[in-house]
Amino acid sequence: MKNITVAIDDETYRRARVVAAQRDASVSALVKKYLCSLTEENSAVRDFKKEHEDLLDSIAQRHPRFKVADNLSREDLYQRS
Repeated sequence: MKNITVAIDDETYRRARVVAAQRDASVSALVKKYLCSLTEENSAVRDFKKEHEDLLDSIAQRHPRFKVADNLSREDLYQRS
């Protein structure tokens, strides 16, 4: 296990101690938990572009007659009667 040193201002450290006490933990335990959560997220990086494309595909499958070209023009959309 590695030890690290982190420099923070006094007020941040005081608030971190309060939060740690409320959670019945130490500041070190909070930092460790936070760093572990960061590394877990990085191991499962989301591919937002693929998710977006998949979402558009699913919409197209559910609504096959919908086409972007069917949209009204800006002028038609805001035309007043």
